[in-house]
Amino acid sequence: MGAGTDMFIRCVACVGMLLLAQGVSASDRISVGVGDASGDIDAYRIGFQRDFKKRWWRDRPWGLSGYWEASANYWVDNDSISALAFSPVFTLSLKRSSSVTPYFEAGIGVALISNSEIERRNLSTAFQFEDRIGVGLRFGGQQKHDINFRFLHYSNADIKMPNDGLDIFMLSYGYAFR
Repeated sequence: MGAGTDMFIRCVACVGMLLLAQGVSASDRISVGVGDASGDIDAYRIGFQRDFKKRWWRDRPWGLSGYWEASANYWVDNDSISALAFSPVFTLSLKRSSSVTPYFEAGIGVALISNSEIERRNLSTAFQFEDRIGVGLRFGGQQKHDINFRFLHYSNADIKMPNDGLDIFMLSYGYAFR
């Protein structure tokens, strides 16, 4: 590892600790996830969500809302990558009529990664876009619990080649502080 890479990793770690400290105090929810990425890459994620204060289509069976998410990610095989990401995520959810509310989610955000190569995949740049789609269920008293299955894609949008990208399938559990 070169001096530039080492400094980058330290900066990512510092920003991650700040996000963690701010995320816990400012977030509405916390989530943890585990997943599998292209090949044999294991993916781990902790996210802090802050709900949008706006909800659209209140008079319809499905409502549109969302949340902001700051996350710390770790991907590992023989190599490893740490990542910090920030995304606005839109949710389309069934109006709450029971203790279980299904929803769909989609979002596009940005990520900063510590290493641009993992398992023969070359992501080329530290800056990446994070795209996601998912489905989930919120349940329990005041719907404090959340189970979610999502697909995440990381890519630099051809800013620099090669741009192999990374696809992750992830299962997450979330808990609301409200």
